[in-house]
Amino acid sequence: MNKHELLARQQALRLRSAQLRLNLREQTQVFKRPLALADSAQSALQWLYRHPALPIGAAALLLVLRPKQPLVWADRAWQVWKSFQRVQDWLARP
Repeated sequence: MNKHELLARQQALRLRSAQLRLNLREQTQVFKRPLALADSAQSALQWLYRHPALPIGAAALLLVLRPKQPLVWADRAWQVWKSFQRVQDWLARP
C-alpha cells in the first residue's frame, strides 16, 4: 500500500468510527429516562437513610391513628421481601 491508499483507508476508518459513535449515542438514548428514574430513587433512599426520623415518625403516626393498617402493610412488605429473596436465590443458581 502506498501513502495515498493508507491515508484514504485512515479517513474511511475515521468516518466509520464517527458513524458508529453516533449510532451508539442514538441507541443509548432509550436508557436515559429509566436511568434518571433509578438515580432519583437512589437519591431518595439515600435521603431517607440520612433522615430516619421521617419514616419512623410516619410509622408511629400510622400506628397511633390506625392500629390495624400498619400491620397489613407490614405483612405486605414482608411478602414482598420474601419474594425478592426467592428471586435472588433463583437468579443465583448456576
